[in-house]
Amino acid sequence: MAERVVTMAIGPLVSMLKDKASSYLLDQYKVMEGMEEQHKILKRKLPAILDVITDVEEQAMAQREGAKAWLQELRTVAYVANEVFDEFKYEALRREAKKNGHYIKLGFDVIKLFPTHNRVAFRYKMGRKLCLILQAVEVLIAEMQVFGFKYQPQPPVSKEWRHTDYVSIDPQEIASRSRHEDKKNIIGILVDEASNADLTVVPVVAMGGLGKTTLAQLIYNDPEIQKHFQLLLWVCVSDTFDVNSLAKSIVEASPNKNVDTDKPPLDRLQKLVSGQRYLLVLDDVWDNKELRKWERLKVCLQHGGMGSAVLTTTRDKRVSEIMGADRAAYNLNALEDHFIKEIIEARAFSSKKEKPIELVEVVDEIVKRCCGSPLAATALGSVLCTKTSVKEWKAVSSGTSVCTDETGILPILKLSYNDLPAHMKQCFAFCAVFPKDYKINVEKLIQLWIANGFILEYKEDSPETFGKHIFDELVSRSFFLDLEESKDYSGYYSSTCKIHDLMHDIAMSVMEKECVVATMEPSEIEWLPDTARHLFLSCEEAERILNDSMQERSPAIQTLLCNSDVFSPLQHLSKYNTLHALKLCLGTESFLLKPKYLHHLRYLDLSESSIKALPEDISILYNLQVLDLSYCNYLDRLPRQMKYMTSLCHLYTHGCRNLKSMPPGLENLTKLQTLTVFVAGVPGPDCADVGELHGLNIGGRLELCQVENVEKAEAEVANLGGQLELQHLNLGDQLELRRVENVKKAEAKVANLGNKKDLRELTLRWTEVGDSKVLDKFEPHGGLQVLKIYKYGGKCMGMLQNMVEIHLSGCERLQVLFSCGTSFTFPKLKVLTLEHLLDFERWWEINEAQEEQIIFPLLEKLFIRHCGKLIALPEAPLLGEPSRGGNRLVCTPFSLLENLFIWYCGKLVPLREAPLVHESCSGGYRLVQSAFPALKVLALEDLGSFQKWDAAVEGEPILFPQLETLSVQKCPKLVDLPEAPKLSVLVIEDGKQEVFHFVDRYLSSLTILTLRLEHRETTSEAECTSIVPVESKEKWNQKSPLTVMRLRCCNSFFGPGALEPWGYFVHLEKLEIDRCDVLVHWPENVFQSMVSLRTLLIRNCKNLTGYAQAPLEPLASERSQHPRGLESLCLRNCPSLVEMFNVPASLRKMTIGGCIKLESIFGKQQGMAELVQVSSSSEAIMPATVSELPSTPMNHFCPCLEDLCLSACGSLPAVLNLPPSLKTLEMDRCSSIQVLSCQLGGLQKPEATTSRSRSPIMPQPLAAATAPAAREHLLPPHLEYLTILNCAGMLGGTLRLPAPLKRLFIMGNSGLTSLECLSGEHPPSLESLWLERCSTLASLPNEPQVYRSLWSLEITGCPAIKKLPRCLQQQLGSIKRKWLDARYEVTEFKPLKPKTWKEIPRLVRERRQACRS
Repeated sequence: MAERVVTMAIGPLVSMLKDKASSYLLDQYKVMEGMEEQHKILKRKLPAILDVITDVEEQAMAQREGAKAWLQELRTVAYVANEVFDEFKYEALRREAKKNGHYIKLGFDVIKLFPTHNRVAFRYKMGRKLCLILQAVEVLIAEMQVFGFKYQPQPPVSKEWRHTDYVSIDPQEIASRSRHEDKKNIIGILVDEASNADLTVVPVVAMGGLGKTTLAQLIYNDPEIQKHFQLLLWVCVSDTFDVNSLAKSIVEASPNKNVDTDKPPLDRLQKLVSGQRYLLVLDDVWDNKELRKWERLKVCLQHGGMGSAVLTTTRDKRVSEIMGADRAAYNLNALEDHFIKEIIEARAFSSKKEKPIELVEVVDEIVKRCCGSPLAATALGSVLCTKTSVKEWKAVSSGTSVCTDETGILPILKLSYNDLPAHMKQCFAFCAVFPKDYKINVEKLIQLWIANGFILEYKEDSPETFGKHIFDELVSRSFFLDLEESKDYSGYYSSTCKIHDLMHDIAMSVMEKECVVATMEPSEIEWLPDTARHLFLSCEEAERILNDSMQERSPAIQTLLCNSDVFSPLQHLSKYNTLHALKLCLGTESFLLKPKYLHHLRYLDLSESSIKALPEDISILYNLQVLDLSYCNYLDRLPRQMKYMTSLCHLYTHGCRNLKSMPPGLENLTKLQTLTVFVAGVPGPDCADVGELHGLNIGGRLELCQVENVEKAEAEVANLGGQLELQHLNLGDQLELRRVENVKKAEAKVANLGNKKDLRELTLRWTEVGDSKVLDKFEPHGGLQVLKIYKYGGKCMGMLQNMVEIHLSGCERLQVLFSCGTSFTFPKLKVLTLEHLLDFERWWEINEAQEEQIIFPLLEKLFIRHCGKLIALPEAPLLGEPSRGGNRLVCTPFSLLENLFIWYCGKLVPLREAPLVHESCSGGYRLVQSAFPALKVLALEDLGSFQKWDAAVEGEPILFPQLETLSVQKCPKLVDLPEAPKLSVLVIEDGKQEVFHFVDRYLSSLTILTLRLEHRETTSEAECTSIVPVESKEKWNQKSPLTVMRLRCCNSFFGPGALEPWGYFVHLEKLEIDRCDVLVHWPENVFQSMVSLRTLLIRNCKNLTGYAQAPLEPLASERSQHPRGLESLCLRNCPSLVEMFNVPASLRKMTIGGCIKLESIFGKQQGMAELVQVSSSSEAIMPATVSELPSTPMNHFCPCLEDLCLSACGSLPAVLNLPPSLKTLEMDRCSSIQVLSCQLGGLQKPEATTSRSRSPIMPQPLAAATAPAAREHLLPPHLEYLTILNCAGMLGGTLRLPAPLKRLFIMGNSGLTSLECLSGEHPPSLESLWLERCSTLASLPNEPQVYRSLWSLEITGCPAIKKLPRCLQQQLGSIKRKWLDARYEVTEFKPLKPKTWKEIPRLVRERRQACRS
């Protein structure tokens, strides 16, 4: 059976043309005057084409070349004809605006904007275009008859949308069951590599649609993986494996995406993963068949911590062989048939109550055609869902090609696409404009469909509603997946979705060259074909790429989506006159476009731009439907003539914090549905009144700002109260009033707002606290769910019982939350936030008739902050509930509470009374007190009076059965901790020393422990006991799961009896020790137990000196290296420290600061006295080169060390044996350092040369080198970043710069005399060079390569540098950021630009004279 192809649906394009040709506007404003006959003929012939279009499209799918060619020509003609009728429509809108006075408002500018709109000229120009279209249509109709295309009625566009339940099948649930063994196997591989220092790469290989990505998601989200890895990253690679772009994507997928944005992507990636055990998922890797690309990326990835891993999914075995060269690929097998059948039936019968037996029998035959692909099963099930008869099901089965290794599942996906109605085909095919794995904003997608005319207008529904139905139907058919809803920082909701990469391939094959996506700078000159209509750009310098391409070509672009900042104007603007949708992020204050070329624009997204204002002539965009100005932080005004943009439906102005007012006449925008922020300015002729919103059916979120400027507030706000159409397709309805104190008769107005039936969220904001009773009798309707109130001045509230969320902040006079006469139960409340309620002391007024009822039966989150007079949480009677053993007492007010935060409530003494409940234990049950049976997170901070966990009599233990996180900070009277068997995170800040003895009860469940106790000068021996009491040690038959431990003032961990327990912490990865006075010598016994330790931080240990000087102690070189897996070490403010411990070979990062007595970094280094002899005259007797340093057994330290930072180590005389692996070296306030030496392959002594002579400098006798200038310091060969700060007499002589060096900062140095390149090496290519206050530095490198990549330069306060090297002078003009002393600026090199050839000799003489000076 020949495979059917997918084609674009042309029928909707012709239908769109038919509707435009029949528009009432054309007749109303007589824009087709003189062309009436041609107009009538065209309107008659278009239906004739539509009559046969279904037959032609079916023949084209059957690969009849004549039909395909005819359709292609029809598409071309239809596009041109649509553009022509767009011009007719715009002319009609222009004449309407002129009639309404727009020309008068525009003044003289109208001549510039409409220079050719003479009616006679317009009629002549458009008449010619219409005749050409009519001729082309007549040719198509003649060919239609020759080809014998038959009449076939078009299926009507259904208005009855089936109620699709696309959550009836949970793909993740089926995947979890079907791929359980695969998930278990791969997790085992990843976790078992925890002690592997090499990067682990696990490729998962299978054909498309077998569920590789789904399996990777299951692994990525598995709790064991989340706990095992410190950093998890996910990036979809898809078609292009570009190293820099991929590195950037990986960094931007991390929490540190905004860090070091000025650095190269590979450097940022290396810093991100450095020292961290990470899991990186590279999903859908295709184009990575070049080993060098993977090796470049792998070099950076290998800087991660031990056990780091990369999980890749790919369809290509060659890719897996390259990326996982050391490991066999994991081949994912086809899904078993019973799972495939389950997926098909769940999809096919999702809308049917019963499964007809005759249809179920057909399923087995269809299962075989899926070849174990869950995506194919989902697609076929979705197709079958619309079929009801056995005949239709068998037709689907027989019309489906069996999946093969060669074709994959594409035939089934094509069938799924071809089964779509025509209007849905073009909507889905348009999505090819987005890159693969792109998060598509659903609301914007529907608006783009409307802007491009894919959704026609119907009287029954708005285009937005119709578009939402189409989207839902496509979701139900699995064309879209990964639906997510999120809220941005301003509270604005948005929904996103993605397209499976194979579905994306289908869309691309349909659109052919109509959609162009450029996520990196195109390498091909002709990347933008003339057939392109929809363009997506997310590469740097997008405007330059566009300008270069549009200079040579003239595609009729309808959609331009630019995801990168644009800083310079677009050129060839007249070529953009076909645009229907445009998204630009302008990085300039001015508007870079000319509206006179954008007449047909329907969609304009300028969100997050830097523009300060929109030009007045933007009001001539009469077709514009969507204007998105959200988060334009500098925008301070909108065009005054905006009222003439009568097609406008959606105006987004949230996040425009400098917007001063709204333009007048908004009542004319009768189609306006969305207005996110209305700013009421000072009343005047150029400012809109709130009353203008009265007649508009505004939907979505509405925020009112600067209400104090509202005139006639009584009537206008009251009208708002009667506005009942505040609703949105998917977003919550929100209204915010600011400065409510300026609204007259506020009680009535707020009451009206509360009665708005469709309002979901209401925010009331006062500028300052004042007397008010507005909310005393506030009774909102039942639909209002979220109430936010800021700085209300009343003492109590009205009826708030139906709220789901209540947020009260800054209501300083509020004394009682619930007044008399109101119900005390809140049956729907889930979130309650109380902040800065300074007078708040009681939950309700005293009421003896209070009934026994549950107060907060559904409350999940409770936040209380800065309520200084509050003494207790609300109480309620304890109600009995039946249980198997009889009645038991249960907690009712907070039975579902999961999150409780109480901060800065100085008078709060206990939590609420805890009732007795039964808890199962060995041998039966026990009675315990549990006030919060569902609580998972509890945070208490700055509670000066808090000392008890409940208000009951002491005795039975207090139980938090579900508590996972407990944080107690600054609660000075608390001396004990409750029972919490599931506690995994414990944080104690500024706690009493007595709390320490309760920690042992959590050690079997804790993963993170932060224990920062109060400091005591003297510590008794009794306090320095083991963390595990003797009586508890018997139960320790398993190791602690603790991975992170932070200790401050915890001498008990290192006291005489605290040696044994460290053997329990075999999983500990991070240890911080702060202010431990009993720590004197390195705790080697502790280090030996830390087999999993990766990060160690020790600070403020004033008595720590180093190794104990025992007589039998081995030499430093003979000591073992512990902890063996350590990767990051930080020592700060240990003023007594003299000697380091033997750091392990695994160390990657070392930071030492404030250790003023430290004499050596890598243990006791022999020969130090002979190497450094500093006399009173500050002259040192040094070896001439670092190669003369003695070779000792200690000269091979830290082969993996990459970052070394030394600060305030004033006694450190030298830094010897720097490892070659070092990439970053920082030294600050270490003025005693006189020698820098590097390990150079061990015993090998390299020859040192000067960069000028290129001849070897042979080692000199020690006595011969008596001057500081004779010294030469050799840096590690891979060093990239060097910083030397505030080291006055440090490092006299010459500093040689290695080739990889990118950034060099030297400030406050009076020892160095010259900077030179290494002999025999490529000179470095610096990116940043900062030299400040270097009094003795006189010479800089004179190689051009050193400065070619320079973008940041500072040379100030360096008197010995008389002039800059000539090669640096030539680069000054191209350096973006530079700070130079005035004498260097004079010599800045500027290219010769003579006006005549006769001037050249004079200019050369002047240049030579300037260089000599």
